[in-house]
Amino acid sequence: MLDKKIAVLYVDDEENNLISFKATFRLKYQVYTAISADEAIKIMETKPVDVIITDQRMPNMTGVEFLENIIGKYPDPMRILLTGYADMGAVVDAVNKGKIFHYLAKPWDENELDMTIQRAYEVYSERKNIKEMNGKLAVSNDQLEFLLRQKLLS
Repeated sequence: MLDKKIAVLYVDDEENNLISFKATFRLKYQVYTAISADEAIKIMETKPVDVIITDQRMPNMTGVEFLENIIGKYPDPMRILLTGYADMGAVVDAVNKGKIFHYLAKPWDENELDMTIQRAYEVYSERKNIKEMNGKLAVSNDQLEFLLRQKLLS
């Protein structure tokens, strides 16, 4: 495995939470923070992101809406939803519409969040490897079909 830092995007409309997250995880991960869903989308247009962590309650666009909006263009990053209230509707929406990997309550526990990021990245890496292997298999299959056609024609 490459010795690269996991790229984590943390989206929260509370600046103190962004500062706290960055201070906690900046040495371990490549941390990007965004104070809104719109800012997060701008970051994703220019930076590769492995794991997205978003707060549910934000003005203009909830965390679930944000995840749902980006899934078409950015299907690969793992998604973690944070929320400060026990809203099962939001959690169900997040799982069904936003394709979240995990749900955590706010305020987040540093160790629990760290372990969740690690697990999310393991799944992300595994999915990426499977995609690459499937791509290689498809190329091999095409080459074999070509060779078979050549053999049949001669």
